Amino acid sequence: MKKVFFTLILLTFCCTVSANQYGLYQPKEYSQNFTSDQGERILFIMDFSNSMSESLDGARKVDVMLKTMKEILPKINPNTWVGLRIYGHRMGFTPVEACRASTLVSPINQNNNSQIQLALSKSRPRGMTPITYSLKQAIKYDFMGFSGKKHIILMTDGGENCDESPCKFVMELIKIRRDVSIDVIAFNIKDQDDLDQLQCTALVTSGKFYNAQTAAQLVDSFNNSLDGVKNVEAKIVLPNP
Repeated sequence: MKKVFFTLILLTFCCTVSANQYGLYQPKEYSQNFTSDQGERILFIMDFSNSMSESLDGARKVDVMLKTMKEILPKINPNTWVGLRIYGHRMGFTPVEACRASTLVSPINQNNNSQIQLALSKSRPRGMTPITYSLKQAIKYDFMGFSGKKHIILMTDGGENCDESPCKFVMELIKIRRDVSIDVIAFNIKDQDDLDQLQCTALVTSGKFYNAQTAAQLVDSFNNSLDGVKNVEAKIVLPNP
């Protein structure tokens, strides 16, 4: 897997493809109503797939995530542009519908922390893990009209299970877009292939990858990913690899 991973990264920098082949859009196609002086925009993409109902050290993983976000969100500067997309929160009548269960529940805005917390509290884990589809929707629509840096923080407790590859997607993305970085927080994932795919998704976009196996490491991962945009400093302890 590692040989394939590094070979794919090398090919990324040697080849070119049409943007429309993967539904990717270059920044020049965006509306020019916004300007880049608004600073970096941050989008959380959070996992509400069925596996988030599983227990970890006596608590459901979704409850651990919600508790973590309740701790993290107040530390974000209210002037920061931040939003929330969730996935896996619907089952769907068919696998195709289940693999399109991704919704921007709190558009990117300032003073948005309480709205994000409210949207999280109303969401329930139910379905699949459409990571790649969520990334496509986020990059195509959620950052519309903004020409500055775009920072995605993706948290998942499993790998893609909708017959797509987030690693392959971002390899195509960076051929035409260098304004998006993706931090990936892998929460309590044991499968090495899933971890390799998620690590690729982060590193190819010059993002950070965190392997958080415990609740404490999950908090530390979010803290480190958000370092520099919080009102208060947090002690950062990197998760063990």
